[in-house]
Amino acid sequence: MSDTQPSLIPPVKPVRLPAAATLTLPRWGILLLCLLYILPGLIGRDPWKNSDASGFGVMWTMAQSGWQDWLWPNISGLPVPESGPLAFWIGAICIKLFGGILGAPLSARIAPLCFFLIGSYSVWHTTYLLGRCTEAQPMRLAFGGHPETLAYGRVLADGALLIYLGCLGLLMHSHETSVEALFVALIAYALYRCTRYIDSPTIKNACLLGLALGALALTNGLVTPCGLYLCFLIGILFCKPPRQKHAINLFVSFAVTLTIVVLWWVVLKLARPYNSSPFPTWLVWNSIQIGLPTFSSITYFFRNGIWFFWPAWPFAGWAIYAWRRQWRSAHVLLPLLFTATFLVLAFFNPQKEETVLLSFLPPLAILAALGLPTMKRGAINAIDWFSVMTLTLCALFIWLAWFARHTGWPAGIARNATKLAPGFLPEFNIPVMAFAACATIGWFALVYWRLSRQPSVLWRAVVLSTGGVILCWVLLATLWLPWINYSKSYAGIATEMATRIPDKNSCISTNVSAAQRASFAYFGNLRFEGFDAEPCHYLLLGDRVSKYSRPVSPRTYKNMKLIWEGHRPSDRGERFRLYKSAE
Repeated sequence: MSDTQPSLIPPVKPVRLPAAATLTLPRWGILLLCLLYILPGLIGRDPWKNSDASGFGVMWTMAQSGWQDWLWPNISGLPVPESGPLAFWIGAICIKLFGGILGAPLSARIAPLCFFLIGSYSVWHTTYLLGRCTEAQPMRLAFGGHPETLAYGRVLADGALLIYLGCLGLLMHSHETSVEALFVALIAYALYRCTRYIDSPTIKNACLLGLALGALALTNGLVTPCGLYLCFLIGILFCKPPRQKHAINLFVSFAVTLTIVVLWWVVLKLARPYNSSPFPTWLVWNSIQIGLPTFSSITYFFRNGIWFFWPAWPFAGWAIYAWRRQWRSAHVLLPLLFTATFLVLAFFNPQKEETVLLSFLPPLAILAALGLPTMKRGAINAIDWFSVMTLTLCALFIWLAWFARHTGWPAGIARNATKLAPGFLPEFNIPVMAFAACATIGWFALVYWRLSRQPSVLWRAVVLSTGGVILCWVLLATLWLPWINYSKSYAGIATEMATRIPDKNSCISTNVSAAQRASFAYFGNLRFEGFDAEPCHYLLLGDRVSKYSRPVSPRTYKNMKLIWEGHRPSDRGERFRLYKSAE
């Protein structure tokens, strides 16, 4: 019997790279790429229906009202106890600071701009720190020429950021004034703080980690922070080498998180805004985020995740396989544990929400970056060709549809665009068209560089996927922004209805959704029924109309007179009716 102990032999690393593969992107290039991604879609539009308008409504209500609205988030009197107040506080502060110069909607969108930059910074620096680990380094070549430690960490970080920006699920949520924009940024920041803590388990880093998870609790509830603390304890036990001493300061981190939540509860308990508190309802909302796994929740995850996580999940899956023998090393175990934690939370969440899917993006992007050095050239070329063909066709179709909308040819595409937004009159904007043309030329230049030179840098595998996604978004946010704004904004219908109410201080009772209420309150400068439940002389009703249903009859409401009826041109199934008390 041999006396050798195979367990003591370090596993062979799956990475062999020359130094030429670690050519990094310039810092100005990364910043420019991030700004090109985030700025289009933030400027020159109204708050759009659903989460964008409802989030703006809470921020705007806080900014123009007193302290009670800051403690009791609401949309012009409609309570919003779900999620948490942190994202709304930040947006309201932006409106307070810049609203007089930029206007309330654009000022509120400074908040998601900051959230996006925090998330991108965290993804890059987390990958950089993990890439510098000894276990993550490529094999040293016998005759030299292997990458330097810092250069390898930087090129992995560049790849992770490119993958993060290319994820389809991040695109819309990062441009909305919503809780989701801050949620994904804080997930990335918590991952960064955890990496710092593993590298240096000091009290300071433990407190900063606790602060990040406390902010996460005030953003989207307690479920995610609790799941991550359990994830940290498991990581400490399984990490190689074992780091049980990290658990001591981890309790300090947990105490900081708990202190933040308790402090918020104490303030609400003492202040009692509007003689009540959102905290009990918030706890109930937290409780319904956990339930038994169902077939519906599992199928929702896989059906939506396959596109939501693209292009991160193929690279991440390969990374898990390639680094399977080193899975206990910190650079693999940390993002893997985050991903596994979110997978469990997704399966046990009965609510079908994209917020659950957003939490996967930062750890998947980091895992995917670890897979870049180990992928075969054939697989990289296949992903490249798929990206070039798919995204180029999408970009050309966006141009073709824009051309058809302005010229009427091709007639079929022009008719379909008109049906989707009847009444919209397109305007030819030369600066916007020039900017979109420059972005398109830049895309073809990038494709030519990638396919003709066949560069050996690691991030070559994802540069086309990310560049194509950014191109399509830039085209939509420039050429088609007026059309999309016309289709998704309630500004026109709100202004029209407001002309029927001469006294803007009159109280309005309503059943419309949160996004509709926010739009009517802001654009119409109207006052809706609030916490005081005062009697209202106006009633605004919204309902859906189809060929199988009829709208509510005005005769249903006694002593009320129908004074206005309307709908958005882009949504004829949506009806609004305004009644006035006959007394």
